[in-house]
Amino acid sequence: MDQDSQYEPELLEEARVMFARPWTFTRGVPSMKFLPEADGVEVAFAGRSNVGKSSLINALTSQHGLARTSNTPGRTQELNFFVSESGITIVDMPGYGFAKAPKAKVDDWNRLIRSYLRGRPNLRRVYVLIDARHGIKTNDIEVMSMLDKSAVSYQVVLTKADKISATQLEALKAASLETLRKHPASHPFILATSSEKRLGLDELRAEIAMLREE
Repeated sequence: MDQDSQYEPELLEEARVMFARPWTFTRGVPSMKFLPEADGVEVAFAGRSNVGKSSLINALTSQHGLARTSNTPGRTQELNFFVSESGITIVDMPGYGFAKAPKAKVDDWNRLIRSYLRGRPNLRRVYVLIDARHGIKTNDIEVMSMLDKSAVSYQVVLTKADKISATQLEALKAASLETLRKHPASHPFILATSSEKRLGLDELRAEIAMLREE
């Protein structure tokens, strides 16, 4: 798919209706034994701590407060499952890179993430969230390499895209695409979003809707 491609109006409307259905938080999973049954289409949101995963989930579902948001990095400490009546599940993963928690706890989170990524049969895609103000960092590359090894499809989603200029955003997209060329499991199409300004939400919903159709 070319970076400048437009989504068909029918797909955008299908995605809008799909995400307009009620979403429910079903459980927080602290270890693999508590995972729900693998059913339907599942997508996961990963990213550095404080990148805006919970805010993006709330914006996508138009349900303020569905996912807990916090200015404290490392607030999400479990795999949090959000299920829609449309058969889509969104998983909010613990942030990586920094957390105000003991090292042993952070190590536990990292083991949980690795186990989940390797062993979840209905996980269709991981959305790797990147703060547009900072770009792809070393620990983002580490996570992408882990996803490559696990053969899990992933796509980069830029967050807080309203915080930089249009010129800076285009340069960041180009640089990010160049980085992704080295990663075989990456989806070569970058989305730019802003939860605050509601930018790019329709396109991200459409990407998830296409996974349900495949």
